[in-house]
Amino acid sequence: MTTTRSRWLLCRRRRPGAASRLYCFPHSGGAAGEYVRWSDALPGTEVWGVQPPGRGGRLAEPAFGSMAALVAAVVDEAVFEPPYTLFGHSLGALVAYETALLLRERGLPGPERLILSAYGSPYLHRPGEPVHELDDAALVEAVERAYGPLPDGVREDAELRSLVLGGLRADLAIVAGYRPAPALPLDCPITVVGGADDAESPDRLVAWHSLTTGPFDLRLFPGGHFYFRERSDELMRFLAERA
Repeated sequence: MTTTRSRWLLCRRRRPGAASRLYCFPHSGGAAGEYVRWSDALPGTEVWGVQPPGRGGRLAEPAFGSMAALVAAVVDEAVFEPPYTLFGHSLGALVAYETALLLRERGLPGPERLILSAYGSPYLHRPGEPVHELDDAALVEAVERAYGPLPDGVREDAELRSLVLGGLRADLAIVAGYRPAPALPLDCPITVVGGADDAESPDRLVAWHSLTTGPFDLRLFPGGHFYFRERSDELMRFLAERA
């Protein structure tokens, strides 16, 4: 695993001659490691994972609890090398979109495409209940009810569990506090992907189309919110055509 000029970016396999780069923003509580493994299935692309503090190798660092602070830090500290695509799953889709807006605002090279996964348009955002305010036991119960059991190591190690929940709690605070500001549409293509059995409806996903003046497409894959864990080959073939 290597980095480039920033602790925010991780890469499993450098490909300096690749035609493009894919930068992946993780879901709530997620880490870059899950996404950099995609490089094995995308030999023509250099795949990078965005690693915010509070997870993975940065687990002990304080996590950001607001979208504005997180995105500002990403743009300040990470270098996205053109030509590139931004991918974001779930909360990561919102972070990728807000990152593209801030890059444009600062006059920095923007993405060739946004690929946004399993989250509806930011202007349909539903903050939901403030679960980040729950105590650790109640938060674990809420997370496991929504996403399934935590790994045994996390459940059994109180110190590790506290660290993991710190990053997740910060992400959930971002979800609860996020209110997108009005913005002009981007001009890069937007591709939206999701699971056919996910709670995010096609109507919510297709609403991203109004946020670009460029091409838009939507593709649903078999599975739920983490459809790519269930049928990763299908998503990899799709990404190979667009990233």
